[in-house]
Amino acid sequence: MSFSTVRTCVNQGADLALEATVAGSFSRVGYQVRRRLFAWPDQLPSLTDQVVLVTGATSGLGHATATRLAALGATVVVTGRDAARTRAVRAELIEATGNHQIHDVVADLARLGDVVGLADRVRSDHPRLDALIHNAGALVHDYTCTVDGLELTVATHVVAPFVLTRRLLGLLRATDGARVVTVTSGGMYTQPLADLDLGPNGFDGVAAYAKSKRAQVVLNHQWARRTAGQNIAFHVMHPGWVDTPGLAASLPRFHQLMGGWLRTPDQGADTITWLASQPHLQGDHLWLDRHHRWADKLPWTVTGDDAGDQLWAWVVDRADQVGDHQEESSGTEVGPG
Repeated sequence: MSFSTVRTCVNQGADLALEATVAGSFSRVGYQVRRRLFAWPDQLPSLTDQVVLVTGATSGLGHATATRLAALGATVVVTGRDAARTRAVRAELIEATGNHQIHDVVADLARLGDVVGLADRVRSDHPRLDALIHNAGALVHDYTCTVDGLELTVATHVVAPFVLTRRLLGLLRATDGARVVTVTSGGMYTQPLADLDLGPNGFDGVAAYAKSKRAQVVLNHQWARRTAGQNIAFHVMHPGWVDTPGLAASLPRFHQLMGGWLRTPDQGADTITWLASQPHLQGDHLWLDRHHRWADKLPWTVTGDDAGDQLWAWVVDRADQVGDHQEESSGTEVGPG
């Protein structure tokens, strides 16, 4: 056995041991150790002439991801709910990277009509879509029902990304090596797939967030299975514990407790950007720090295909309620079967 083989085995063993600690894996320590263990290259491939859509790009992970992608030369479409802030982010990215191929679109992903409008705008403005990054989201503690009759967390993390993907499917199919990257959370490890028809009685915002994140992982597998052979890779990743304004606002005690152990937004965005820069990387995996990870750490969270099919049918039904019956650019319906 060669020295390089032994070293690889030792490094992989160290990585697995770190993953088992959870706190060590998800914190800044995990990122720093793995970067050294696996000697990640400092420079990712150029994305010049490629188009990438990043939702929730006005702060935190989304902003860091969009900045990295712009620095790689991509045409980046950034979205946000606030028009002034979204325009300001576009200007910030241009100034920071010198890349003028930055486009801003205002869309509130809690409103499915806005999601449809965002997809239509992207299809109208761009002849290709190399990467779609589902990053937008929020953890709220009070029950809120959206204009579409959905609980806010479920609408933003589950139904909106589904509608956006479905309406952009034709553009993705037409782009060689297209990839869809969904940003989930380590919190999903605590929850099995559950009923997403959440009501105000006994509402728990943290649990709703984790349930929605579990649903994202299940839907990623469903998308990969249902689009097999269509030249689209579906990835889901979690960034670890990242110091973002959203975390500070929604989980202030955890934010204060972890302090300097939290990853920076740039560290959290590393694997998102890496996945977006790998056009021929096989999909249908959960990633953390550029490596495949288990989708389940607890036996009772494992989701069978029947439950996945039921979730798919549920999301299709909610999407169809806003009139999004068909992915228009391809003329192919993506239904419950």
